[in-house]
Amino acid sequence: MTSTSSTTHASGERTAARAYLRLLAAVRAVLDDPAQASLAAPLLAAPIAEADEALGAAGLAGNEREFLHLVAHQALGESPGPVTDEDDAGGSGGPGGRIH
Repeated sequence: MTSTSSTTHASGERTAARAYLRLLAAVRAVLDDPAQASLAAPLLAAPIAEADEALGAAGLAGNEREFLHLVAHQALGESPGPVTDEDDAGGSGGPGGRIH
């Protein structure tokens, strides 16, 4: 991968992670208000579509482990490094860790 294409790929991954975080915020906002629960599908259609499109564009559709690693680092404002087997060793349920 060239420097330009790797930069574009990383940008796409960050875009996908941010779209997912926006989707989570929208889900929380809609579901926190019982009066809006019946409106959940129409209110969430756009953020779901945005996240789905961004995942596909970044090549992360079906790669939940790497994607959730990126989301965790994006949520913390960190620059994500590569996903490693050491991420699974933590056992904390954190980025790449297993939930016990």
